[in-house]
Amino acid sequence: MTLADIFPSLLSGTPPRLDSAIWPRETHYDEEGRITVGGVALADIADQYGTPTYVLDENEVRDRCRAYRKYFPEAETIYAGKALLTRAVAEWVAEEGLSIDVCSAGELAVALSAWVDPRRVVLHGNGKPFGELETAIGSGVGRIVLDSLSEITLVSALATTPQRVLLRVTPDIDVHGHPAVRTGVADQKFGFPIGSHMLDEAVERIVRQPNLEFAGLHCHIGSQISDTFPYGEAVRRMIAAMARIRDEHGVTLTDLDLGGGHAVAYRSGDAEMNLPELADIIEDSLDAACARHGFPRPRIALEPGRAIVARAGVTLYRVLTVKHIDDGQTYVTVDGGMCDNPRVALYGARYDAVVANRHPTGPHMTATIAGRYCEAGDILARDVRLPVDLRPGEVLAVPCTGAYHHSLASSYNGVGRPPIVAVREGHTRELVRRETLEDLMRRDVGR
Repeated sequence: MTLADIFPSLLSGTPPRLDSAIWPRETHYDEEGRITVGGVALADIADQYGTPTYVLDENEVRDRCRAYRKYFPEAETIYAGKALLTRAVAEWVAEEGLSIDVCSAGELAVALSAWVDPRRVVLHGNGKPFGELETAIGSGVGRIVLDSLSEITLVSALATTPQRVLLRVTPDIDVHGHPAVRTGVADQKFGFPIGSHMLDEAVERIVRQPNLEFAGLHCHIGSQISDTFPYGEAVRRMIAAMARIRDEHGVTLTDLDLGGGHAVAYRSGDAEMNLPELADIIEDSLDAACARHGFPRPRIALEPGRAIVARAGVTLYRVLTVKHIDDGQTYVTVDGGMCDNPRVALYGARYDAVVANRHPTGPHMTATIAGRYCEAGDILARDVRLPVDLRPGEVLAVPCTGAYHHSLASSYNGVGRPPIVAVREGHTRELVRRETLEDLMRRDVGR
């Protein structure tokens, strides 16, 4: 039993701890009581680059890449660029030995501009326009994941040399959660349901095309999955499907892409994916499934995105107002919101926040962090513990914001999108500059 257990009132003066599960590993308080990431005080970044600002710890990104290479040494790790893709991020993950998955000509352009080998690029998407397929094939992308019968026709017509392709299959595994992230069930927009006549037709069409190299199958069962069991089940069902294709169509596929969806912790206590445990269950399931069906062991690929960059990111805001509602909540309004972090409004995501410019030692209050945009649903975080003496102008830091923030950001209400500032070993580097009013007006050609 601690003193806090005996005297709960002591907790009001206890400063918040920085949970290593949701902050970059190189996060500390400096001698002035300010939070530092990568050896740089977040308050200094706010002063230099303004707010809101996305901060990205380069070493954290690289360390996450290395963890996948460590625990899955025989697999190909393909970074899911939709989580966050800039030239610098593309360079980092490629230098760490990862391939890159892109979903558009724009993402492909970013990857190629960072000198990523196009043979290490995988093109995804359930609706790929003709022009984007043409660009991808012309660029020499290594693989295209086919998602419809019409794509088979288009790719076979566009390819002038054999194009490696994967076929996306839905293994009918329901990981539950928000409908927007349940991508492994049969009745949804992605892929071909396992065991369906449509899948058989897709296989037949591919094998009839001499300029399509049918490499394997792909699946993605969902997002924010912390339980390893669904991946083992996915392996078993996918190997069974590959064995059926071999028996009925005479094609032995060599590649099995299991997608991503590996959970990260956004707030203290959240569950996250255990990589050693995931590696073990995939290995055991592969051995059992291949033995059962007499199928040669395929090359495995994984597609982490969020798991690589989420914890590397911290978003900085300045407090605009503190409003105490009688018999209601305390609202702390900041200078950002749903345009730089739409995940709360889209998915009900939950975040934490702390004061970054000082180490508070006094009593705390429970507050709701509200955004500046003209929507009632513009809330960044609920039930956040902040100091009762919080003042306008102070800097708040929201951890675990590296994934799907910059990628989903908008310029709603005519507010430009934030910059991305990388930190490493005490230095900062602007990766993406702040979007200005001139940028916004330049696109408006109505006069």
